[in-house]
Amino acid sequence: MRIRRVTAVIAGLTMVVAGLSAPARASAAGTVTHVEGVLGSGAAYVFDVPETWNGTLLLYSHGYTPKGAPNPAQNAPSAGARETLLGQGYALIGSSYADTGWVLEQALPDQIATLNVFGARFGKARRTLAWGTSMGGMITTGLLERYSGRFVGGLAMCGLEQGGVANWNNTLDPLFALRTLLLPGSDLPLVRLGNQANAFASAGVLNSALAQAQTTAVGRARTALAAALHNIPAWTDPALPEPAPRDYETAQRNQAKALGTTIYVGLSWREEAESRAGGNMSWNTGVDYRRMLARSSLREEVTALYRAAGVSLDDDLRALARAPRITADPRAVAYIARNLSFTGRLRDPLMTIHTTGDALVPVQVQRAYREAVRSPELLRQAFVHRAGHCTFTDGEMLAALRALERRVGSGHWSGTSPEALNAVAGSTAYVRYWPAPYPRPFTVGAR
Repeated sequence: MRIRRVTAVIAGLTMVVAGLSAPARASAAGTVTHVEGVLGSGAAYVFDVPETWNGTLLLYSHGYTPKGAPNPAQNAPSAGARETLLGQGYALIGSSYADTGWVLEQALPDQIATLNVFGARFGKARRTLAWGTSMGGMITTGLLERYSGRFVGGLAMCGLEQGGVANWNNTLDPLFALRTLLLPGSDLPLVRLGNQANAFASAGVLNSALAQAQTTAVGRARTALAAALHNIPAWTDPALPEPAPRDYETAQRNQAKALGTTIYVGLSWREEAESRAGGNMSWNTGVDYRRMLARSSLREEVTALYRAAGVSLDDDLRALARAPRITADPRAVAYIARNLSFTGRLRDPLMTIHTTGDALVPVQVQRAYREAVRSPELLRQAFVHRAGHCTFTDGEMLAALRALERRVGSGHWSGTSPEALNAVAGSTAYVRYWPAPYPRPFTVGAR
C-alpha cells in the first residue's frame, strides 16, 4: 500500500513525520491506522493503532542489527504476534533506532521519542508496557530502570540481562581460551581491533584453529573448555535433537559450531562497539578460569572429555592462568557501563523469558540480573526448554505478556508457573529451571 508522505512539527520535538494510511487494514478490533515516520535523530518509527483501541500501548524494542544491514522500524516480534494483538485492541509502536550495531546510546532516547510522537498524535495511553527481544530485551530492561515513569511494566525476551560490560567480558573469555590452548604463544589480536578487516582476519585464524581442533580428542576437549567459560549449552540448534544427558561428544560438536558464531560476535561486533566506546571495554586481569570452570554448567562435560582424551585439565588451566592478560581502557568501560549496564533498580514489574539452549546469549544471564536486582518482588523469570536464540512461539511470548499484564492490573504475580504459562501458550516447553551462576557478573558501581 502506498504511503502518503507529509511533514509536520510536533511541539517540543524536531521530527519528520511520514503520513499515514487510514485505514491500513481490517482487524478483529476494527480498522487499523498505520503511521510511519522519521524522528529527528534519523530513526524510523512505525505505529499500528486499532480503531477500537483498548488503551494499552506496547513499545517494542528490536534486537541487534549488524552495521550496514537493513534496519526497518519494528513494532512487534513477529507478524503473528502483531496481528493477534491488534485484533485484541492493543496499539503497537517501535522505532528502528538511529543507527545499527551497538546502538544503546541512541536506542533508549529514540524509543522515548517514539513514545512522545505517539502521544502527540493519539493521546495518552491508559498504560504503556515495554517489551523487546535479544538486544531489545536489554533495551526494555534499560527503559524500566531509567524511565520508570513512562511505563507500568516490561517483558524482556532473550535479553542481554547481564548488561554490556559483563557481555563483552564474558565474550572475551572463550576466545582467550581458544587462542591460548589452540594457538600457544600467539599474540593474535582479540581486542583493540581497529577495523573490520583486522576483526575478520583474527576470526579466520581462530576458526581455522577450531576446525583443526575438531580432528583430535585433545582438541575437542579444549574446545569444550572454551565453551564452558561462556556456558554454551549442549543443545544449540532447535532443528536437531537434544543430546542425551551424558552424550558429551554430541554436545561438544554442537558447542564447536556455536563457537563459530561466538568468534564472529566477539570480534566483528566487538570492533564496532570498540569504535563507539573509544577503546577496549573488557578485561581478564585477575580472572580465575579454574574457578569459573567450577561454576560452569559444563564442568562435568569438560572433565569427562579431558579424561577420555588422556590429557591434563590441570595443565591447561595452568596455561590459562600463566597466559598474558588483557587490560581494559577505563573510558571505554565507562562508555559501555552507560550504554548499557544495569543497576538492578526496578520500580515497575519486569518479566523475563529465555530459552535454556541459547548459545548466543546463554541463559545464565538471567541469573546475573536476578542477583543484581534490588527489589526481587518486582521480577519474574520464566524459561522455555528449547535450543536457539529467541526461538519462542507466538503463544509463549503472548502468554508471558498476559502474565505481566495480570501483575500490573492486580499488584501481585499470578499465572507465572510453567503449567500456567503453557496452558495459555498452548505449549509444553515452559519448564522449572534454575540457571547456573553467570561467569562474570557486573553491575554499575562494582568491578
